[in-house]
Amino acid sequence: MLYHPAEIGFGGAAGAPPVDGAIQPGASVLFAQAIAALRRRRLPLLLCAIGVPLIVGLALLRVEPRYTASGSVLYEPRNYTDSELQSILRPDPITDEVIVSQAELIRTSRAAERLVDRFHLMARPDFNRTLRPTSAFGLLRQGIAGLAADLGIGSDTAMSPDAVRRDVIEQVQEAISVTPLRNSHVLGVSFTSPDPDLSADAVNALMEFYISDQLQGKFEAVRSAGQWLETQAQQLKKTVSDDEQKIAAYKAHNGFTPGMVAGLSAEDVSHLGDQLVAARSELATAEARLDAARGHAGVAAQAAITPGVQSLRNSADTLNAQLHSLLATYGPNMPAVIRLREQVAQAYRAVDAEIGRSATAADADARAARAKVAALQQSLQTAQAQSSAQAQAQVPLDAMEREAEASRALLQSVLAGIQRVSQQAAIERSDAKIVSPATRPSSPSFPKTGLLLGASVLFGCCLGVLLVYLLEIADATLGASEEVRRRLGIPCLALIPHIADQNVRITGRDGAMVGSAIGRAVGAQSRGGQDGREAAGGIDDYVVRKPRSHFAEQIRAVRAAFWFASHEPRTVAITSARPGEGKTTTAIALGRSAALNGERVIVVDCDIRQPSLGEGPGLSDYLRGEVRLADVTHRDPLTALFFVPVGTPSESGGGPFMTEGMARVLAELKQHYDLVILDSPPVLAMTDARVIARIADTTLLCVRWRDTPHSVAGRSLAMLQDAQAHVAGAILTRIDPRALVGSGLADAEMYDPRYSGYYRD
Repeated sequence: MLYHPAEIGFGGAAGAPPVDGAIQPGASVLFAQAIAALRRRRLPLLLCAIGVPLIVGLALLRVEPRYTASGSVLYEPRNYTDSELQSILRPDPITDEVIVSQAELIRTSRAAERLVDRFHLMARPDFNRTLRPTSAFGLLRQGIAGLAADLGIGSDTAMSPDAVRRDVIEQVQEAISVTPLRNSHVLGVSFTSPDPDLSADAVNALMEFYISDQLQGKFEAVRSAGQWLETQAQQLKKTVSDDEQKIAAYKAHNGFTPGMVAGLSAEDVSHLGDQLVAARSELATAEARLDAARGHAGVAAQAAITPGVQSLRNSADTLNAQLHSLLATYGPNMPAVIRLREQVAQAYRAVDAEIGRSATAADADARAARAKVAALQQSLQTAQAQSSAQAQAQVPLDAMEREAEASRALLQSVLAGIQRVSQQAAIERSDAKIVSPATRPSSPSFPKTGLLLGASVLFGCCLGVLLVYLLEIADATLGASEEVRRRLGIPCLALIPHIADQNVRITGRDGAMVGSAIGRAVGAQSRGGQDGREAAGGIDDYVVRKPRSHFAEQIRAVRAAFWFASHEPRTVAITSARPGEGKTTTAIALGRSAALNGERVIVVDCDIRQPSLGEGPGLSDYLRGEVRLADVTHRDPLTALFFVPVGTPSESGGGPFMTEGMARVLAELKQHYDLVILDSPPVLAMTDARVIARIADTTLLCVRWRDTPHSVAGRSLAMLQDAQAHVAGAILTRIDPRALVGSGLADAEMYDPRYSGYYRD
């Protein structure tokens, strides 16, 4: 995996760009990452997608099926032909509230009680809870209740017969469902029970009860209407008799004789009233004309009453406009302006004169109209007094006769209504009828096995996706090069696979026989041997034994990244956040790979607490001046690689690398070697790691794949940057190739089978 030098960061400023500056992924990238996460965690996804439907299926096997039968009735109230019945028995308009009320009438507790009696539902365990077998929880509850009753804490919880019957009625009522069909007068009636025959019979019985109750209500309404009409007839007969006696007594007392007619006074009053109205209209017109002439009305009203004034006013306004136009052009002393000003004044004087003449004429008309109105008012008052005296005796008589006539007409109407009500046949028909009777259901309405299983599959998949999402959120490790770049802000230079073949013994701090051949070489040289060659079995030997493997290729990718840099580094510090990340394996493998390529390479062990390149005199001893550098430099038995052990720590515990001698060592090594690799301790473990990273040309941070939290790696990176170390990038170590291939990430492409011709693992 090669990177452009600008991406790696060689030759630029020290340190990596901040994480917040990383490129945010687009929608297609996010979708690809989601698919990759699902592939990577397909096991929990499959467990949820299969386990949830399996649990639901097992639960459905234990559920008792229930059957729902349905029928429908049409509610269509009939209007009565008689007005009397319409006023007494008139049905309400068919609204949504009325339809809902009819639905509630079908499923009343009275209807449920009639079902209980007809079908003997008290003897069915489906509705009578006391007949069902007691469950373990029920037995426990009964035992606790009995113990509490013995202790005097509670009372006996046994249900009385009335309570059992009420409970059964409530159970039956809950099984009834009445639903008004949308935009219609049809009511859907259904009943649910474990017995399909009972469900159908119960629905038909409910519709029968409803229709019979409708007819019974009709009969009761007709009977009530007849009784009410009889009572009204008796009262009206007595009222008519009393009215006739009052009229006869009044006529005898006031001396009314047959043949007497009214005079003409009423007609005179009406005629005078019409004249008075006309005179008042004339007076209003005259006063309006007078107000307009005097200028009290608006310009429009004045023009309508005195048209000549408007013509003169228009002429005056025209001259005035011309005057203002000349004033805008010439001065006020121009002869033309003076003449026009006199014409304007003369025009307005003519308007005032015309208004005065109109006002004089209008005033005369108004005085004449007032006199006429006063005369007519006097005549009307005289005529009204005469008419009142004549009609005073007739008014009470007319009122009594009208009341008597109204009572007679109402009595005749009530008597006719009684006759029609007794012959009414239409009221014997119900307002509802059965549209479709209920039939025996062939399949259970609950549970809906297919629907529930389908929903459980969908829920299981959604739960699996949610679980994958939660696992992804909870996963704080780094598993891809994109995550390294996004979370740490530095490039990922290589993805080194985990080696687990049968010829490699997996032991040691880094998870393998790290530096096994090198350690033996140090031991052999210390014992006086020649080159100490023995059988190698460490992971770091993999680049020698299998140079065409994925492991070797990723090590070469790290070396190529140095070569692509604008300023190729000569000293490279390799560190990690925590122990066991594979930094020593990476350092030795990188050194051997470069040595196989013909370069002069030396690996210096800088982990003084836990040396990995053998024990004995080494770098720390040289820095203290106890040995020469040539005495602690050893040759790799497998390649042309040279290495220097860390040596023995000082008893004072001081850091040997924070001295000028360390800088001189690196300067001397760079004169004799093309590449100096410093195997430093973990950053979070010792301060030496930051010191070594500061004096090295560049630093590599090893991060264990799917193990090291990104917060730990980020903290290590921040500490290195605070020490002003140049961090070139990170290396993901101990990758599981099979898991990576199944993850769907872009990094898995290099392990795709199509590239098998390029590798020999």
